[in-house]
Amino acid sequence: MRATFTIFRRELGAYTRSPVGWVVAAASLFALGLFYIVYSSKTSLASEKLSQYFWVAGGTSMISALLLSFRAISEDRQNGSMILLTTSPVRETSIVAGKFLGALGFLTVILVLSLYIPLLIKGQGGKISGLQIFVGYLGVWLLGATCLAIGLFASSLTREQIIAALVGALLILLGGLGLFELSRSLDPPLRDVASEVGLWSRYQAGFMRGIFNLKDLVYYLAMTYFFLLLSVKTLEAKRWQ
Repeated sequence: MRATFTIFRRELGAYTRSPVGWVVAAASLFALGLFYIVYSSKTSLASEKLSQYFWVAGGTSMISALLLSFRAISEDRQNGSMILLTTSPVRETSIVAGKFLGALGFLTVILVLSLYIPLLIKGQGGKISGLQIFVGYLGVWLLGATCLAIGLFASSLTREQIIAALVGALLILLGGLGLFELSRSLDPPLRDVASEVGLWSRYQAGFMRGIFNLKDLVYYLAMTYFFLLLSVKTLEAKRWQ
């Protein structure tokens, strides 16, 4: 547990000190702010504004998660610090958990900084509740956490950061937008199957509209755990190579 916390603190500190982390944060906040300026004049319905805001926030969360995670392990392999970790009495589980929590912590900071936008929508006389905002952000956070786990897995496969980024992007596009578009073109029951396993299908169906469903929460937690487990097993296999 102490090793996990130490790695988490190091990773979170690296994101806050690195210009890359703040460039990702600035780009994400700029995209969300630009959406608010452009879209707020197109409709007077606060619920529709909020739903569309979380639609954009989900997309920016996926992209930010990939940019924050694909370097996590591959960069350590390139600069040699991963050798120090794997030859020390630190378990692969602690390495993966610490790096994941560090990236998730920084992604959470980005989401907290964007909170002013739904508060502005609510403050303009919109009939939306704090619970709707909370559920929407919970969905964005869970979607981002799953994409972080996918990016971390891609980073564990190779020391080449470009390859890790491409693999992570491919997995996220396939598991998210690919299955979402496929589910819209298929007939039942294949459409239902593609919708059930797609990252974006579940997010769009509930969270972005402020609708909480326990099975969606379990799905995202299970997907996050699955890809973190793959990362652990990949590091274990590479330790003995």
